[in-house]
Amino acid sequence: MTASASAAGDRAPGPQEAGYEPDPQRWRALWVTLVAGFMSLLDVTIVAVALPTIQRELHASPAQVQWVVSGYALTFALALVTAGRLGDALDRRRIFLLALSGFVLCSAACGAAPDITLLVVARLAQGLAAGFMAPQNSALIQQMFRGAERGRAFGFFGATVGISSAAGPITGGAILALASGPQGWRWIFYVNVPIGILAVLLGRRLLPRVRRSARGRLDVAGVLLLGLGVLALMYPLVQADSGGLRRLWWLFPAGAAVLAAFTWWQHRLVARGVQPLLDPRLFSTVRGYAVGAGIGTLYFVGFSGVWLVFALFYQRGLDFSPLRSGLAVTPFAVGSASAAVVSGRLVERFGRLLTVCGLAGVLAGLGGAALLLRFAPLHMAPWLAAPVLFLGGIGSGFVVSPNITMTLRDVPVRMAGAAGGALQTGQRLGAALGTAALPGLFYLVLGRSHDYRGALVTALGAALVGMAASLALATADWRRDRRTNRSRRKCPEEVANDPVHARQT
Repeated sequence: MTASASAAGDRAPGPQEAGYEPDPQRWRALWVTLVAGFMSLLDVTIVAVALPTIQRELHASPAQVQWVVSGYALTFALALVTAGRLGDALDRRRIFLLALSGFVLCSAACGAAPDITLLVVARLAQGLAAGFMAPQNSALIQQMFRGAERGRAFGFFGATVGISSAAGPITGGAILALASGPQGWRWIFYVNVPIGILAVLLGRRLLPRVRRSARGRLDVAGVLLLGLGVLALMYPLVQADSGGLRRLWWLFPAGAAVLAAFTWWQHRLVARGVQPLLDPRLFSTVRGYAVGAGIGTLYFVGFSGVWLVFALFYQRGLDFSPLRSGLAVTPFAVGSASAAVVSGRLVERFGRLLTVCGLAGVLAGLGGAALLLRFAPLHMAPWLAAPVLFLGGIGSGFVVSPNITMTLRDVPVRMAGAAGGALQTGQRLGAALGTAALPGLFYLVLGRSHDYRGALVTALGAALVGMAASLALATADWRRDRRTNRSRRKCPEEVANDPVHARQT
């Protein structure tokens, strides 16, 4: 109860409460952060379509070229929580602008890399810069917006997350089609440079400045423990294509043990009154945070992996070009973008029910697409799958954005960066698992049966299992909310004296 009261006392004031003065430039500042976030998340998947060209032009081995994708994802995930905590303790604006500037420089270095070794090094640094930038996005939203406006802002943020993940293949294919020639792949990285420079200039002008009266010490032991734990869990996944799951399986239990030690250390610091890297009270006292983090992690296991599976099916099974392959899944991205913006306005009214309906829509859309691509005439299957992919995209728009809003809306502003970093770390772990397991399953079935359709359906079925688990968790949380609301109507006197209810109202 003490922890609950502490969290309650540190919550940001509502729009009508004293002390909150809306920044007149907050909406323009939001677009700066969204553009930067879009670039960082897009670079997780956009490079995948160019890997064959990069491998050929730089004379790289399959294992080396795989690090162009997996190395970025690895350093991205490693930086998130530490970067979020630094933003909370120091200056989110300064860290955001420094990380964005580093991302632009690393993008230019990637495009100019003369060999595969320097390209991989530049990608590792680029992922680190993206990891430092990402948690500042959600933290700045919490800092700049309150009440219903925060829901709308997170709606745009959720649309950015959903679109960037789904639009990577088509964007990469379009760039390769426009920048023809053996060096055309370099423009996948160069395109970030002018956009990033403009974002830095606008960010310096528009992003709010916050004075920090006190600066706490960084939990170095927590940084090391969390970094080692996340590294142990992710390294076998990013090495999956070269047999990492078989050779490095022992890192999974080792990583779990290190993360358990990290959790113990964070509880110890809280008991001693010292600010931890990731406050465990986020999971125990902040309504919706633990459930939302679990929903996001499970959802991204399936959501991130399906795009590589679709690319493999269309490009290798149906001999589509990278651009045509990307266009085939564009309906999902369009549906996701449309619904995500709308869902930001609906989340305060419908709450977790919106996530439940969205997950059901994603399951129906991807499941229907899998059946059509398996049984419909091959020349018609991609066309027939487009409408149901659009339905799945609408469902996704009602998942990502509302879940981010409900997960972070009750987080105290002083912990916003660390909370956003932890949420995205879970999503990155889920994405790493999905992008390793689903293509691996696709190749396993294909190697045994030489049936591209069967391999696609099997891999998509595995993705749907993860999404179904996310749906089960969201449904349980929604039903609990309904029981709580019924209890409030029946016993208003008891509820009025409940400190948890007082915090939420």
